[in-house]
Amino acid sequence: MLIKQLSIFLENKKGRFTEVAKILGDAGINMIAFTVAENSDFGILRLIVSEPEKAKEVLKEHRYAVNSTDVVCVQCPNQPGALSKIMKIITEAGIFIEYMYAFSMGDRALVILRPDNVEATVNVLSENRVELLAASELFRL
Repeated sequence: MLIKQLSIFLENKKGRFTEVAKILGDAGINMIAFTVAENSDFGILRLIVSEPEKAKEVLKEHRYAVNSTDVVCVQCPNQPGALSKIMKIITEAGIFIEYMYAFSMGDRALVILRPDNVEATVNVLSENRVELLAASELFRL
């Protein structure tokens, strides 16, 4: 249940995200989820897209530094304490979460996790019957 996430390095300059969104849109690639982390010089745009390999190629053609990483998508109820239960499972397994981002839709929440050990995370969450989503399932939501 791994999902390919793209990380794109962007200069902190007006219009950079707009340009990436246009490049992907012109290539027929849909952005499903994203987050931006930035400092004074550059930002990192992390994206879940419909066609990660094609997106990577297209962005590299436009001279963007981009790489792909495996992440895990967890689905949980959109209610107080639901994420806490999942995080407790992960913490007790000795797994460190490097970063995460989330979005909710009605009665459910989707959380993208980048753990230090992706395989162990998938195993421990599966053993505890936590619902993991594949990339194909994200695009049907």
